[in-house]
Order: sequence, then C-alpha cells, then structure tokens
Amino acid sequence: MRSSKEAPLVLRLGADDDVLIAGREIRPGAVLPDTGISAASAIPAGHKIAAHAIPAGAPVRRYNQIIGFATRDIAAGEHVHLHNMAMRDFERDYAFCADLKPQSASTDARTFLGIARPDGRVATRNYIGVISSVNCSATVCRHIADAFRGDALRDYPNVDGVVAITHRSGCGMASDGEAIDLLRRVTAGYLRHVNFASVLFIGLGCESNQVGAVLGAQGLAESDRLRMMTIQDSGGTRSTIERGIEMVREMLPAANAVSRQPAPLSHLTVGLQCGGSDGYSGITANPALGAAMDMLVAHGGTAILSETPEIYGAEHLLTRRAVSREVGEKLIARIRWWEGYTQRTGGEMNNNPSPGNKAGGLTTILEKSLGAVAKAGGSNLADVYEYAQAVTTHGLVFMDTPGFDPVSATGQVAGGANLICFTTGRGSVYGCKPAPSIKLATNSAMYRRMSEDMDVDCGGILEGEETVQQAGARIFERIIEVASGARSKSELHGMGDEEFAPWILGPTM
Repeated sequence: MRSSKEAPLVLRLGADDDVLIAGREIRPGAVLPDTGISAASAIPAGHKIAAHAIPAGAPVRRYNQIIGFATRDIAAGEHVHLHNMAMRDFERDYAFCADLKPQSASTDARTFLGIARPDGRVATRNYIGVISSVNCSATVCRHIADAFRGDALRDYPNVDGVVAITHRSGCGMASDGEAIDLLRRVTAGYLRHVNFASVLFIGLGCESNQVGAVLGAQGLAESDRLRMMTIQDSGGTRSTIERGIEMVREMLPAANAVSRQPAPLSHLTVGLQCGGSDGYSGITANPALGAAMDMLVAHGGTAILSETPEIYGAEHLLTRRAVSREVGEKLIARIRWWEGYTQRTGGEMNNNPSPGNKAGGLTTILEKSLGAVAKAGGSNLADVYEYAQAVTTHGLVFMDTPGFDPVSATGQVAGGANLICFTTGRGSVYGCKPAPSIKLATNSAMYRRMSEDMDVDCGGILEGEETVQQAGARIFERIIEVASGARSKSELHGMGDEEFAPWILGPTM
C-alpha cells in the first residue's frame, strides 16, 4: 500500500516509555509535538529520542519494557543509541501461564487450494527434490536438477520444479553424536516434506552422513516417493547424473497427477522470520504479522516463532501465555542453553543486532527482541520444539533456532513449515524452496525502493493509512493466495535453491 500521508514526527509506544521514536528524520532544534521538548541534534528516522532526562545507570523503556540502561546522563531531547545506552543483565518475571486466555476458534470456515498427499497432509507447492547427504554430492545434485530447467517440464504443468537441496557439510564430523543427529533430523525433514511430491537422495558413499544411516535413524525407507543412490556405487559423476535424470523422469508422471482442492487452513504451518530489521519493525510489519497469525491460529493453523537469540530479553512475554508451566520451562531451558553456548564460544547474546539493525535504530538485543516477539501475535504458546523437530502441535509454537535467517528458516521448513512470512525493514531478497516466502516491508520508502522483492507494504500503519489489524487482515489474505498457488516475489525471481543452510554444531574435523 502506498501512503499519501506523512508519518508523525514522533511516536510514543508505551505510556511509561522513556523514549520516543522518530517517525521521520528530525532536524536539530525541532520542537516535538505535545512534549515541549526540542531535539538536541539530528535524529534519523526510526531512531530514539529521550522523552525526559534519564540519569546514568537508569533503565530505559520502550513498549513499556526495559531495552537497556543509560551509560551516562541523557538529557531530554537527546538521541538515544549506542553512544549512551547499553545492555545489562536484569531479572525478568516469567510468571508462567499468568496471561493464559481461552483460545477462541473462528466460525468462518476459510480454505485454501492445496495439494492433498496420500498420508493426509496438504502441500502448498509440488516440487521434486534432489537432496545431497554431503557436500561431495552437491554438484551431481545440481546437474540433475538443472536438466529440468527451461521447457523441460512443459508436459508436467502441475510440477512446480525440480529443486537441488545441497549443503556444505555431511563429513568431517563424528558418525554419531549431537552434530550429526541434528543434520540427519534436518535432512529427514526435507526428505519427508509435504511440498515434495517425491525425492531423490544422493550421497558420495564414504561420508559420515551415510544415506542409509539417515533413513535408518529417522524411520524412513526407500519407496516410489523416496529413491536413493551413491556416486561411488553408480560408477562416478557422469553415470550418477545420467541415472539421476532418468529417475526424476520416472517420478514426473505421478508428481504431475495432482490438482489443487479446497483444504482447511489447519493444514497451513507458517514459519515466522524477520531480518534486516529497523526501528519500525516492532511497530508495523511484526505486529501486523502477529495479527495475521492470530487469525491463522483461530482457523486451526500453526505459526512457528523462532530465532532464540532474537527473543532474548522478551522471553517473559511468551512464558506468561504458555499453556503450561512445562511449556514455559522448555523455552527458558533453550534460553539457558544459548547463554552457555555463547559463553563457551567467546560470544555474547548482545552480538545481535547487526550493523544494519543498528543503522535502522535498534540499539540492543533487548529492543530488537521486543519487536521480534510481536510476530507471534497474542495467541497462547502451545509448545516448544528443538531445531528441526517435526511440529505436530497446532497453534503458536516456538522452535529453537539461531537468528541467522537461512539457518532458522531451514529448521522451520524441516519441522514442517509449508510457507514462510519474512518481515524486513532494511530489505531482504530471501527465497525458500520448497516453501514459498512472503516478504513484508516495515516502511513504505523501502517497499517502493525494493518493490521487486517485497510482497506486502506495512508502512501505511506508520502513516495512519491503516491499523495493525487491517494490515494483518491483508497479510492473512495474501498467505491464503500464496498457499493456493500465487507466486511470491522471491519465487518469480527463481530464488530458494541456495538458501538451504542446516545449523552446524561442533568442529569440522
């Protein structure tokens, strides 16, 4: 949506906030409406300005929540950012289940046009996958998939494409233990993903991540839908590519023998991502996506919130609406794991926000997290999953993932997400085969600048053109359209083949 209005000069997001947010660039000396405060310096759009004097050491609040602490005295009207505010540990009240509320179901029986699978699941896309067990088989997988580009599928109009899913790991690691267990879980999640009509699984033959071991560990077996081969047993590169092309051709008729039919929204599982965030992410696109997810949950669908380092400092907002103390404790256990993990590896939880986030006005991970959690809407937290675990609970769930978007989304898709919604303030060009990715812009200026990559403009919220709920309703309708076969911008660009990025734990040996 393009706005004809101008954003307000400043916004106050919480009644007790210590900072105001610049709705547009503020010049030095400008008087801020309804405050009597003058800007002490130029304030970039999306950045913070002190609403009153803040003494050194005092907490600084945004959204009525602590986002950091003043590192020196801050005068009213002063720019608040890296030079005068920093993160510090403080106690958070987890108040398990305190805000739990009855979950209402929608009486509106909405459907999408999906592809029913024999096992009862419903797909949003219909691909054939060529998946590598190890980096050594990646090139062979790509050559096989490349043979089906252009007009090669003209006789198979119901097949969305042949996708090579490759990665840079699979060997140089122990053949048992946490690292390879996780890689096998991710791989198996893609092997069984609903958006793949069938899959060809290819290994080299001598790698740690053996093809047969993956199937055995994950309870999978070779079938008409799942075929496997290794380069060493097939006679080398050329022979494997030729045989692989032949096997995909054998899969095509069955893959094409489908049609889209109305299906309940309970078959939609949406992975929630935000990347390239800015000072408006927590004001526009994230809460609008949250409103859309509340609608989806009311229709029986599933929303997967993730990126554990990017909910850090806001986890108490989720534990308060956990369906049980056990679910809330599972979330805190993952937070504690990350605290130990970053300590062991010489990092810190505040290594996020990224430089781009900071340029957009976000100062600490606490501030970013409070905006990121808004993607979850107001639904109860139904369950917590580890990375790439199969998501079986309907409603709002959390999956433990890193904050790096390709790695996080890979875990969500492995867990069953058949669509991704990705909010961005700085701009993103992310694609995600086999699950379509919808990009939501936090501000209209970036939407116009990157319109070839953005699917939905949420900037109208800032300019007063629409409410969060209205934007959420537009997102909800776009989700149904894309789930029914409409192409997202990243799909129109052909993106999504390169973004498979499993989380790699432990050393490469």
